[in-house]
Formats: sequence, C-alpha cells, structure tokens
Amino acid sequence: MDKKITGLKLFLLLFWQVSFAQQTILTDSNLPIMVISTDIDPATNSPIDIPDEPKVLATMQLIYRPDGARNYLTDITNDSFLNYNGRIGIELRGSSSQVLDKKPYGFTTLLEDNDSNNNVSLLEMPSENDWVLNSLAYDPSMIRDYLSYTLAANMGNYAPRVKYIEVIVNDDYKGVYILTEKIKRDSDRVNLKKIDDEDTDFPEVTGGYIIKADKTTGGDVVAWTMPNYGGWETDFLHHYPKTEDITTQQAAYIETVFTDLAAETNPANTSIINGYPSIIDIPSFVDYIIVAEIASNPDSYQFSTFFHKDRGGKLRAGPVWDYNLSYGNDLFVFGFDRSFYDVWQFEYENMGAKFWKDLFLDDTFNCYLAKRWFELTDTNNPLNYTTIASLIDEYANLLSESQVRELQRWPPQDDWPTVADQSENIIAMKDWILNRINWMNTNIGSPNDCLTISVPDLVISKIHYKPLEDGGYSSKELEFIEITNNSNLTINLTGYYIRELGISYQFMSDATVGANEKIYLSGDAAAFEDYYGFAPSGEFTRDLSNSSYKIILADAFGNTIDEVWYTDSDPWPESADGTGPYLQLVDLNSDNSLASNWIASTETLSIENITSSQPQIVVYPNPVKDLITIKFNTQKPEFLEFIIYNSLGQSVGHFELDSNNLQLNLSYLSNGLYYYHIKSKGEIISKNNIIKRQ
Repeated sequence: MDKKITGLKLFLLLFWQVSFAQQTILTDSNLPIMVISTDIDPATNSPIDIPDEPKVLATMQLIYRPDGARNYLTDITNDSFLNYNGRIGIELRGSSSQVLDKKPYGFTTLLEDNDSNNNVSLLEMPSENDWVLNSLAYDPSMIRDYLSYTLAANMGNYAPRVKYIEVIVNDDYKGVYILTEKIKRDSDRVNLKKIDDEDTDFPEVTGGYIIKADKTTGGDVVAWTMPNYGGWETDFLHHYPKTEDITTQQAAYIETVFTDLAAETNPANTSIINGYPSIIDIPSFVDYIIVAEIASNPDSYQFSTFFHKDRGGKLRAGPVWDYNLSYGNDLFVFGFDRSFYDVWQFEYENMGAKFWKDLFLDDTFNCYLAKRWFELTDTNNPLNYTTIASLIDEYANLLSESQVRELQRWPPQDDWPTVADQSENIIAMKDWILNRINWMNTNIGSPNDCLTISVPDLVISKIHYKPLEDGGYSSKELEFIEITNNSNLTINLTGYYIRELGISYQFMSDATVGANEKIYLSGDAAAFEDYYGFAPSGEFTRDLSNSSYKIILADAFGNTIDEVWYTDSDPWPESADGTGPYLQLVDLNSDNSLASNWIASTETLSIENITSSQPQIVVYPNPVKDLITIKFNTQKPEFLEFIIYNSLGQSVGHFELDSNNLQLNLSYLSNGLYYYHIKSKGEIISKNNIIKRQ
C-alpha cells in the first residue's frame, strides 16, 4: 500500500482551521508530530470515528528528526524523517479521562495485513506493538505523569518510557500528548519469564505474573479482593497472563502469594525463613511507596497499582502508572481534593490492601524505607528538591511552545483544568513538592537502626553467560555463576537471593558456604554435574543474558552483598561471548565492578573448596502423586508438624513428623494446588506450595 500523502491531503494538513473556540494551526514543532488518518467508512464516505472499542483501522505517520531539529508537517512526504509510516488499530482508552473533549487513545502497530502485530521502535523506545497516547487529562501542568515515571526510572526501577508529541487525528489538531509504553512483559520492559498454559507444576507455575490493584473497566474481571482499612475491599486483577489465558492452578498460586503476604505483615513477621522478607523484594516495595508518597497520589495502592513476580523469584511492587492526580492535583471538578502534602496516602482516603500500611508500621521495613528516602533526597540524588525542580523547569521549557497551541485548542471551560497559566502551575507545583519533602523528612521515621548493615565478604568470581554448545548440552544448560566466600568464616546464606530480574535464585533455609570456599549456581543442575564433574549448589531459573546483565547478590532484606554488571563487548573480554571461555575475576580482593579486573578463562573448574549448599529440609517429589517425602539434612527439630492447606486456606491435612526421613500418603487429596507449613513448637520453619496430580 502506498501510504504517502497526496498533495491535497498535505495542503489540508498544513492549513486546516480547527473550528473549536479558536483556530489552531500546526505547521512545525520542537516535538515529534503524529498524524493519524482512520480508514474511510464506505457508508458515509467519511473517516471512521474512533470508538471506545473495538479498535478501528488507520494509517499513522510519526514525524521525527532524531538530531533534535524542528519537525515540519511537510516532512510527512519524506521517508527520511518518518519514524513510523504504517498501519495501526486505534481506540479510545481510560475511564474518567474520556469525559473530557480531548480524548486519550490506545493503539497497536500492525503489519500490512491489518491484523498481525508489528513490533517497532517508536521515538527510540524499544520495539513493541502496544502503545498509549496519554491525553494529560486533568493535569494543567502537563508534567505529572512524565515527571513521576522519570523519577522512578532515575531511582533504578523500570518505568514506562515516555515522549511528548503533538497529535493530529483526521485533520483535527488534538494537542499535546505523551506517547507512552504500556506495561508489558518483555525483556525491555517488565523482564519476566513467559508463562504458558502447561506451566502448572513447580517451578514453572511460580512465574511470571503481572497483577494490578485497580478498578474494572470494559470486560475486566476481578480475580480476588483483599480487605483494606477503610472497611471495604480492594480489587485485584490479572494483567499477565490475562484473565482468559490464566489457568486455575496459576490463578490459585499467585493469589496465595498475596494472601501469604497479608498474613505475614499482620502481625509483622520479619523472619527471613517464613516472614514477609521471604515473600517480597523489599527494595521494590520501598521504592514504590516513596514514589507514591512524594507525589501524594490518591490513586496509588488502590488503583493502577502493579505488581510482578518472575519464575522462582520474589513478589515485586511496580511499575508505577497513572500519576496525573498527584503533587497537589486532583479531580477538583468532581469535588475531590485528596493530594495533600501533609498526609500519608496509605492511611488517608486512599485505601489499598492492608499490607501497605502494615509494612509501613513495621519497624524493620520502616527503617529501610527511611534509609532509602534520605539517600534519594540527598544532594544531587533523584529526589533532591533541586534535582526535581530542574526537571520540572526542563519539561516546562520543552512544552513552552506547544502549550500555547494546547490552550488554543482546548481553552478554559468553567472549572475544567487547563494550561491557562503554565508559569503559575509550575510555581505552585514546585512549592508543593518542597513542602511535601519537608513534611516527609519529619514524619517518615528514623533510619538509625539500619544505616550500617554488615554484609559478608561474598564475591561473584566467575560468570559463564554464553558457553559453547558441547556434549549434547545447550549453551543455557552449561551456564554458571561462581560465588566465593572471601573470608575465614562460614557464612549462612538463608534468604539470600539474586535480586535483578533476568534470572531468579533464592537460597534455602540454613544453606551455608564454608570459609574460603565457593559455590556454583547453574542453569541446569543435572547438565552441570554431568559436564563439569561435580554437583552445583543450586539451579537458577531462566538464563543469563548473552549481551548484558547486572547480577546483584542480596541478603533477605535486599541489601546488596555484591554486584557485577557484565557486557559482551569491550572493555569486557569479548572472547567470553560464545567462543568457549568464561569470565574470571583475577583477584578476589579487586573491584569486580570494573571490567579491567576480569579475564576470559578456559581453566577447568576445580572441585576443591566446593560447598554443597544443601537445604535443611527437603520436601519431594513436587508435584506429588501419592507419597511425599520430608527429609531433614541436619538434626530434626523437636515437636514438628506438617500441615497442608487448600487454596482457600483451609487445613486439609495435619501430620506429626517423628523421624529425619518420613513419607506421607497424600493419595486422599484431589488434584490441585496446595501449600504446606512445617512448624516446630508452633513456629513456621518452612513453607511452600505443592501440586497434587495423578
């Protein structure tokens, strides 16, 4: 299909006069320009109107000069300046934002067949097919979403990437929008393992998932509810897999993770074996609260609140989403005024699930929250007032030209928010943020008890991220990470985990590494043992990136013990990229964050000074058909109970454990997902999920 615009069409685009209050003409801009033309309706011979759903077909051109030069509407005929020139499916999106005349849109980039998704990079963002046109609804500053996502990203978290653009739809100038990534599972966004229908057994059933607390729109179905401190229920929805795709076992599993979190935060259980630190990635929950609270976002916790969990990994909070009502702004036209600088949103009118407030009130969690807050607000750091104010000024300057056209197109109407006085909006917003930071400094709590955390001298010392296929084994099966105890003390590894998304591994209860010994984590334990000649200490899920990955070894509370960010290119040894050698640290006492301290090595792995990190308790097989074995690798504690619960939390089996190696007959259970607690004198010392099947 020839998508180049005709001369007449170009003329109309250049000089179209918008018949809404005042005329708005767009010929050129310092922002990229998006031009959307829906297909012609044969019944009316006019462009098809864009409905709430389903998507309608259209052609889209995205004018963008990547060198930062001005963009001209005449560039619509110049392929050199078209970032995209192709087919899309487009619909309205949002709920309360659709009330406004300026509509928000969602669109999918399509191939020429008008059906297949077309994964493309738009405005230098990673390739995808699912995109959002954020209409900046109810935000007279036009900055709040953009700022919040940027702050979250600058803190080291994934947040949807954003770009300001100006939009024309069917020859009608629509104003300024933010082109925004959707929250999606892929390696460049929420980096989770894909979960399929058949992934109903362990460990496959453990991820990946994206869940959200939110209101329902369209065909959304509530997956489960959780009580909040307002006296009602907060709805949780499946985002990935979608409701129509998730299996019964998967839905039961991920709900159990949340119910376990609620149980272990009220009352607060800080045990690294069975408390909330064993369930959640604490740094992500800390950062989520900080972003929500510095903005005083009345939607956070109860709406537009996302969580994600990788296969074999902990539950994480985020990414952030929907921050137009924040920094003192709210739906004033509907009588709402909730974004105050002197309240905590999790205990004000905003009511998410109880675990948010319970975490804040726990002394241990609150200490880490306060510690992180004061780090982030320190000089030159992402949440320092001067840093934030500079970003706001940068965005205001970027929008200074287009906001004039925005106001022409959407002039003031009664009490509806507009950009009528942008300078006043910016001043008020910055004043509010300064007051908010000062209030949080006074009220967030003290970090004194966790300011100095002692971490052991564990060193990531070898990385084989792209082995050669050999001996019938794939590259992934032969991957490994070596961790060395560079001290004269035995180190207990209970609760330690690989923190960064990409691979997942969490050390079992009472796993240890001896003085000056090393452990290996492998991509496939059986293949590793057969190929290298000795058993690894554990098997991580997923595989190491062949290009770049940040390995963070953390304790149960998320404190970094060691960190290495390798790449497959100079200055890192390039021969480790699939030609046979692995990365080896030349000196355990050197800085392993520096590429210059690593070499490519083909040295045979030594069996000397290897620690086998066997867990204290092993429960197998899982899934189980009839008989399940509970084995203790160390001295069995006294007064042990093994309790099995169904997905509703009802006890369906209670056994006393009176030996170090005991078999139980579970043939009476119907097929499905269960979880167990092993208790000693009433205290949970181990827990997990099990699947019963024939």
